[in-house]
Amino acid sequence: MSKESLEYTKKLEEVIKQMLQPLHSIPFSLVIKSLCGCEIVPFQKDDPKDKKLLEVMKKVIVNAGETVNITGIERPRPNEVGNDIEPYVKNALIKAGYSASTPSGSSGKKKSVGYPDIEFTDEFGRVSYLECKTYNYNSDIVDSTMRSFYLSPSDDFKITKSARHFAVSFAIEKRGRKFYCKEWKLLSLENLDVDVKYEFNSDNKRLYASKMVLASGSYK
Repeated sequence: MSKESLEYTKKLEEVIKQMLQPLHSIPFSLVIKSLCGCEIVPFQKDDPKDKKLLEVMKKVIVNAGETVNITGIERPRPNEVGNDIEPYVKNALIKAGYSASTPSGSSGKKKSVGYPDIEFTDEFGRVSYLECKTYNYNSDIVDSTMRSFYLSPSDDFKITKSARHFAVSFAIEKRGRKFYCKEWKLLSLENLDVDVKYEFNSDNKRLYASKMVLASGSYK
């Protein structure tokens, strides 16, 4: 390898080392603005419209949890209950007179995977986004540093409007084979800080290329 190639390779190695250093405490509002150009509208506790929104949302969350508790949700782990609890929250929002649906990306196609789970419009015509989460009631997970909130960039990002961003989190307790709602928290995300941790990935075409295979076979 030539001297120039060695120097170039060394520079690339240094760049990769720098890339692997996580970024900490980035304002979530800045991330959203950078990814899609939309603002996170702060929740104003003294604003009459936001006060009304808060009262409705509290009733929605109580209604959703009580409906879940009629039959319970059967899942192997508490964090998996979050996927099942989303329709209960969506139905409770609609019952409260709000329009609520799965957010659409810029393509107009509704996307169930990724942040946020629900887009809804209040009686004043204002759009808000809502993420649904669950955690084990019988643990100290709320006070832990375990990662529990994720956002991935997308070519068809689900956030297309400047809006308020909320998360509702249900503390789930297992009784027998099913989970039931024990407590809840409603969060406003405009002051959330997030971290970035890089990863390397590949696809099946490159992973299973002929040059990669040492041996293969089949079973009868």
